[in-house]
Amino acid sequence: MMNTKTIDAIRHTGENIGVEFKRCGNGIHSDTFETICAFLNRFGGDIFLGIENDGTVSGIPENTVDSVVKNFIKIANDPNQLSPTFYFMPETVFYKGKHIVHIYVPQSSNVHRFKNVCYDRVDDADVKISNTEHIAQMYIRKQNIFTEQRIFPYVQLSDLRLDLLARVRQLATNFHPEHLWKELSDEALLKSARLYGHDYATNQDGINAAGVLLLGKDEVIQNLFPAYKTDAIMRRVNVDRYDDRVTVQTNLIESYDQLFAFGEKHLPDKFYLDHDLRISLRGKILREMLSNILVHREYTSSLPGRFIIEQDRMFTDNANKALHHGVITLQNLRPMPKNPIIAAFFKQIGRADELGSGVRNLYKYVQLYSGTVPIFDEEDVFTLIIPLTEDYSAENEKRSEKRSEKRSEKRSEKRSGKRSGKRSEKTREHILALLGENPMIPIAEAAQRLGISSRVAERHVKNLKDAGVLERIGAAKGGYWKVTAENGENI
Repeated sequence: MMNTKTIDAIRHTGENIGVEFKRCGNGIHSDTFETICAFLNRFGGDIFLGIENDGTVSGIPENTVDSVVKNFIKIANDPNQLSPTFYFMPETVFYKGKHIVHIYVPQSSNVHRFKNVCYDRVDDADVKISNTEHIAQMYIRKQNIFTEQRIFPYVQLSDLRLDLLARVRQLATNFHPEHLWKELSDEALLKSARLYGHDYATNQDGINAAGVLLLGKDEVIQNLFPAYKTDAIMRRVNVDRYDDRVTVQTNLIESYDQLFAFGEKHLPDKFYLDHDLRISLRGKILREMLSNILVHREYTSSLPGRFIIEQDRMFTDNANKALHHGVITLQNLRPMPKNPIIAAFFKQIGRADELGSGVRNLYKYVQLYSGTVPIFDEEDVFTLIIPLTEDYSAENEKRSEKRSEKRSEKRSEKRSGKRSGKRSEKTREHILALLGENPMIPIAEAAQRLGISSRVAERHVKNLKDAGVLERIGAAKGGYWKVTAENGENI
């Protein structure tokens, strides 16, 4: 949130490439959106409505502040005005006895136009851009900002793990049954996911860095990103070195799997019921932590990523191209993707949500897990810390879970057997539906998707197999599940 001290300092400095003051009497003038467009196309910046060009605070009439904000949001979301549209969060501030509105404009990965005119920011002025070469340079500049967009023209489809696309389609359809990727060819899927792009500097087409990182063969990734690796370390007893360690240097899809498995191995899972449905707090937290370290990382840096579990905390840190500096809270959160293509891909396969939701989710689940709040520190190295309380240990957790389970069993005994039976039947239906859509999914992952424990999932799977409703084809690894339709009608 913008405070008086900060605004004082900005007014003292005056307008520049990243600051603009706008007079705002009874409404917003069109030149405000010319500045918005220029900021999006350059380095971003801050706009203050209700402050004159010379820094004089004229304010906005109190009875028009709400309409000014609503009108701003309406225009920003109108593709006929601002194209492509952009989501903003205007902030009303009472300053020097008057109302002003602060609008933070981040740097965008797209080239924007206002009323079909492209604007750029030069010093403290908004400049119309019509020259084709200048616009092309703008695309190139933005490509350099997001290194995931770098094209590797000599990377071929044979350099990718195309076998992973079958699982990608399964993950995507788990959350969106009619997902477009379900029917696309491999090449069409790569283009749909923007993993195949165009380099405006060289006029070359090809697989981009995001495609290599998400689907590349290990040797290709190491050739193009030689410093890339993520260290997973558990350090509780041997604090000088480590108790367990895994070095992950593979594609981001399987990197997530390996890091998740490491977290499951060394972190207890708190027993938590949400409307009679068990939620894996450990799984919820790991999902957000690991998606963050893989999605929002600067992969051109030689600094390895780290996921470390200690006695009183666990944390991740990774190289970062900082847009803000300091601790991030729910109050000052300004979401901005570091790798929007990778972020969109993770969202499609259910390993990430809307931008900014990870911070909110971690605040919610960490308080339930350890009674604390997470710490987000954004600098050139981004650090995410999850404090762990003193009673946090596997043994304490086992005792706590047993007590919780006993209490749960006692409550369940008081309920009607019919109600319990219906709930179990519903769970089995969900399991069958999930295994039917994704026959190669591990039981542990299926349990996580359904929000139940692995033990409960395994018990239901055993019952379904005994009833002849479910059949395992092949070995534990490499095999798949087969649902017997005729028996599955009545479970």
